[in-house]
Amino acid sequence: MQQREARGACDVSLIVVHRNGVELLRACLQSLAPACEGVTWEAIVVDNGSTDGSQEMVRREFPKVRLIANGENRGFTGANNQGLAVAAGRYLVLLNNDTVSSPGCFAEAVRAMDARSDIGASGLKLLNPDGSRQLSCRRFPSFQQALFNRYSLLTRLFPNNPYSAGYLMTDLDEDEIRDVDWVSGACLIIRRDVYEQIGGLDERFFMYSEDVDYCLRVWEAGWRVAYLPVSTVMHFIGQTSSAFPFMPIFERHRSMYLYYKKHYSRELLFLDLATIAMVSTRCVLQLGAVWLKRLGRKSPDAAQAAAKGGRP
Repeated sequence: MQQREARGACDVSLIVVHRNGVELLRACLQSLAPACEGVTWEAIVVDNGSTDGSQEMVRREFPKVRLIANGENRGFTGANNQGLAVAAGRYLVLLNNDTVSSPGCFAEAVRAMDARSDIGASGLKLLNPDGSRQLSCRRFPSFQQALFNRYSLLTRLFPNNPYSAGYLMTDLDEDEIRDVDWVSGACLIIRRDVYEQIGGLDERFFMYSEDVDYCLRVWEAGWRVAYLPVSTVMHFIGQTSSAFPFMPIFERHRSMYLYYKKHYSRELLFLDLATIAMVSTRCVLQLGAVWLKRLGRKSPDAAQAAAKGGRP
């Protein structure tokens, strides 16, 4: 087992979990030095068995980055916990590989959190590639969000309805520091004292909902969770999962049910069964919609060629 360096040996430890998508990772890592100008920092890449030359690229182009090379996919939570276990920073940043950090952003984050010692975890302002604000912080989920979550049909049909807007915090002042229930794991900044107190991510969540769960644990431990728009990180959301969408959809819904069982279940059989049915139905509908969308992209010639075992 790798041992962590001396506690607080640098200001920021940036942990990037990765599995394939070498160009995304290169852009992410290239942005880190300017993003950390003015603070001491380290970067740790935990690779979950990439097969596209990502590990070789890190060794060749970023020799100062610590690489943990897994021979298998240990999931988002397991891999992040590997990084957390060896990180030395006063602040521990879980950073998606499909992000590009703005110059000085983590130096600004360190200054802001040093000035607010009761903030245990925070998230910076995430931007879409077009420069618009990404909805990166939410209220904690409830049964109501089964119908009014970010991806639900009702939210798509009626985007300004008060239930969806309340959950997604669409009325948030994007430039105001404020407490929120939880922030996205695409850029989650954790104070070391919090990590020492409550530990790492819950590995029962292979991917998805681990950020919601962690922020709830931060609040329960007596710390604040804050939206910290002192700087920005661009997030190319969905880039790492768009090539293989079926597994992420399944994992998202599996994590929904795990979160429910951990925090909301009262061991009432009828309620658990109803929740399983609701989550499963939603999962099947989303899987079916993606399958139909992909099927519709195939031209008649391509479909005929595929049926014959060839290609157009």
